[in-house]
Amino acid sequence: MILNRQLFAKAAAVLAVTGAVGLAATANAAVSLTGAGSTWVYPLVAKWSAQYVKDTGIQINYKSIGSGGGIAQIKAGTVAFGASDMPLTPEELAKAGLIQFPTAIAGEDLVYNLPGIKPGELILSGPLVADVYLGKVKKWNDPAIAKLNPGVKLPSMAITVVHRSDGSGTTFTFADYLSKVSPEWKSKVGANTSLNWPVGVGGKGNEGVAAFVQRIPGSIGYVEYAYILENKLAYARMINRDGKVVSPSLKGFQNAAAHVDFTKAKDFYVILTGQPGPGTWPISGCTWQILRKAAPKATNEQVTKFFDWGFEKGQSMAESIAFGPLPPSTVKAIKAYWKTNLGI
Repeated sequence: MILNRQLFAKAAAVLAVTGAVGLAATANAAVSLTGAGSTWVYPLVAKWSAQYVKDTGIQINYKSIGSGGGIAQIKAGTVAFGASDMPLTPEELAKAGLIQFPTAIAGEDLVYNLPGIKPGELILSGPLVADVYLGKVKKWNDPAIAKLNPGVKLPSMAITVVHRSDGSGTTFTFADYLSKVSPEWKSKVGANTSLNWPVGVGGKGNEGVAAFVQRIPGSIGYVEYAYILENKLAYARMINRDGKVVSPSLKGFQNAAAHVDFTKAKDFYVILTGQPGPGTWPISGCTWQILRKAAPKATNEQVTKFFDWGFEKGQSMAESIAFGPLPPSTVKAIKAYWKTNLGI
């Protein structure tokens, strides 16, 4: 009876430590980590986790449900980590007992479905995109679009605006950029993970927006760049803060990040949209991983080990799908941040 009680106590201790992480009850069994949130970062986490399980035997189960869902689930303690493309303020983190750290630099772009218009052939500006999403510019051959695209045969088609239907950090990044270039957008709509959209139809996740744009002639939507590459979507070039026409690219995202210093920002709270520089991509951003300070130490140790592996061994995989690696100084600061806040 005493032995049985001892065995039961040990098993209960293991279950208490694993929590949302789901550690197996035997010493040699693989660990399974569960995370949820950003659809933006899903291609990167999927690529990293496929290799990580081969290297370590540890399975990463990531649910691509949107940043709003990821924030809600990590606050509820139902996952080991949440992912958001909108950073939480230091005040919100402290109130909820959370920490956050950046993962990789990326960007998003406008995609369209226009007969006869090739990828990269269409040029847009931030103020023009804001007017499209405000419902003020309704047709593709509108003079405002034609002015930026001389020589391009724009169809006389109605514009179908596609946006996210779920809580989305991709939406926050997009809306934050529009708020910087359009006073009307800032006053009427603003920037958050969920918005009261003036016009349009909603798709769930980057996947949903991409699917709608592919199916609806005359449509326009915003998605993370990896989805553009994966689905071979027609993408727009943009006029950046310096007035230069640029294409989405890893270099352009990194140029945006070069204008901020993650290491000097409390809880790594930085925004990358609308940064200066002739080669800078204007709708650049980052994904943050969010952890609970009160989670079992074994949980947070396994989560940080996975992302540490990504920082050290997963950068070539990240670059292959246009996710930019964090500077070494930022990675060093993240590790110090883990030690200070989690004791690991």
